[in-house]
Amino acid sequence: MRLKITALVIVAFFTQCNRPSNEIKQWRGNNRDGKFQETNLLKEWPENGPELLWSTEELSMGNSSISIAHNSIYLTGTKDTLDEVIALDLNGNIIWRTSYGRTWNQSFPEARCTPTIDEDRLYVTSGLGDIACINALTGDIIWKVNAAEKYEAHLELWGIAESPLVIDDKVILTPVGEKSTMVAFDKLTGDEKWVCETIHDSTAYVSPILIEYPDKKLIVNITASNIIGVNADNGKLEWSHSYYDINTPVWHPNAPIINCVTPVYNNNQLYVTSGYNHVGAMFKLSSDGSSIEHLWTDTILDTHHGGVVEVDGYIYGSNWLNNREGNWCCINWETGKKMYEAEWETKGSIIYADGMLYCYDEMKGNLALVEANPNEFKIISSFKIPLGTGPHWMHPVINDGILYIRHGKALMAYNISKT
Repeated sequence: MRLKITALVIVAFFTQCNRPSNEIKQWRGNNRDGKFQETNLLKEWPENGPELLWSTEELSMGNSSISIAHNSIYLTGTKDTLDEVIALDLNGNIIWRTSYGRTWNQSFPEARCTPTIDEDRLYVTSGLGDIACINALTGDIIWKVNAAEKYEAHLELWGIAESPLVIDDKVILTPVGEKSTMVAFDKLTGDEKWVCETIHDSTAYVSPILIEYPDKKLIVNITASNIIGVNADNGKLEWSHSYYDINTPVWHPNAPIINCVTPVYNNNQLYVTSGYNHVGAMFKLSSDGSSIEHLWTDTILDTHHGGVVEVDGYIYGSNWLNNREGNWCCINWETGKKMYEAEWETKGSIIYADGMLYCYDEMKGNLALVEANPNEFKIISSFKIPLGTGPHWMHPVINDGILYIRHGKALMAYNISKT
């Protein structure tokens, strides 16, 4: 369904579509930190929300976020027993759709992988652990590997949710199991480049980050029980630190193996968190990234799967009270000290742009525009997402003054630019 708003909205829509795209090429922005390098955005919305430029409800079910390149929008969904990539133009019209891998076949099977774009190729994983390289312009599959079987991955409760990481000539996947912890594939051919030794753990639902040093590139990811650092050039396991053993959670002894949040790195420090009353934890890396030291833990910001952002020395996100409830929190980056814990709807995903937080309630689909202020959770504007079904688990994306929200089979584009 296409929503026709007003002549002014239509004019604004075509103005936005004709602007050159900045391109968002991977999960949670180009630095994987939930921070979008946008300016001149609205600091307050109308009562019913910003202008809706277009919407579509023609997607397949999924909870993935989106990537943007080649004047196209890319996301994944689940159709029957397969995960598929869908490409749309900047008007929301479907260009192509390609099934590429087996979907997760137990609870919450909907696709979660956000495509990673590299030049004219995109990389995706499926719920049962297939990784594929697809032509971003045509939708043709270039190569595909059944990685979970090949490397005997130990899949936990919800399979694979990782968005691949591209580094130089390699694409990275973390099929933790008996034959590997992490694998690098040749990004052009799918041939194996290196295999990181096994730590005899299981997979989590986390997408890795890249930390660059003068003479080394370090990949950091979280498995079911550990935080790991892997040399991107040769696959050497630089270090592994038990996240499971940092604190025994109150809720359930298996809680520490349900890790869903991408780590946040800043100034040689690394913050990790997970829900279910497990702790958040800050670590310090050595000057060359070859070792890691635990600095502090916090019991406030146990984020379920909505991500966190670091802004000006503070960490913002929502915590887990139970599977349906959570509060919005801020803690100090250096110490873990609680700045606030505020009630608003329930937990959800969070991103940052142009001095503001965007908080997306996962139960009812309310979206709030919040000041990035460590002293209070101050909502400036909010509105309810009108379309789609299922939980609101997508992480929002902002590109060229447009806010994109996905809910199940629906994708909506809102004009949040001042001009």
